[in-house]
Amino acid sequence: MTDKSQIADEMKKMDYEPLLPAELSLIRWSISLGVGLLVVFYFLSQWLFPGGH
Repeated sequence: MTDKSQIADEMKKMDYEPLLPAELSLIRWSISLGVGLLVVFYFLSQWLFPGGH
């Protein structure tokens, strides 16, 4: 249990570090790509397998 409390104490001591613009851009691209591919694959599966929906 002391390891967890030590980790918690160290995390409380850490300063807040905002995300860099490059990191924000990567997050936005990843979410957009994921949502876009979900939509594409949904309509592709409807077209290829019409009886499955």
